[in-house]
Amino acid sequence: MADKFGYITQVIGPVVDVAFEGEGNEVPPIYAALKIERENGGELIVEVEQHIGENTVRCVAMDSTDGLKRGMKAIDLQRPLSMPTGSQVKGRLMNVIGETIDHLPALDYTELKSIHQEAPAFDDLSISTEMLYTGIKVIY
Repeated sequence: MADKFGYITQVIGPVVDVAFEGEGNEVPPIYAALKIERENGGELIVEVEQHIGENTVRCVAMDSTDGLKRGMKAIDLQRPLSMPTGSQVKGRLMNVIGETIDHLPALDYTELKSIHQEAPAFDDLSISTEMLYTGIKVIY
C-alpha cells in the first residue's frame, strides 16, 4: 500500500496544520498518527484532532515543534497512537508515544493497543474494600 502523505502548511506552538492534496491523498481520520521527519534525522509524531477544510487537518504534536517549517512532509501512519500492552510494561517508563525512557531492554511492539478506548462498563469494574498502598502519607 502506498504511503499517504501531506505537507505542513502552518505551525503555531504545538499545533500543526497538514494539507493532503493530490489523487489518493484523502485526509486521515480523527486520532490518526502522522510522522514528520525532521531535518536533523529525528521524527515527530503528531495526532490528527480536527478536519479543517476539504483537504487539511489540524494536529497536536507529541514533542517540541522546534525546527518544523512549512512544506515539510507528513506521512500518515494509518493507525492511531498506540501503546505496548501486557505484563511487559509493568514497572516500565514510557513517553507519550510508547517509547521506553528507562534505559532498560526494548519492549516487544507486536502487541499494541490504541490510546483511545471506550470506558469500561460500570459492571466490569472490580470493587474491593482492601487498603491501597500508594506510598503517599496522609497528614491531618
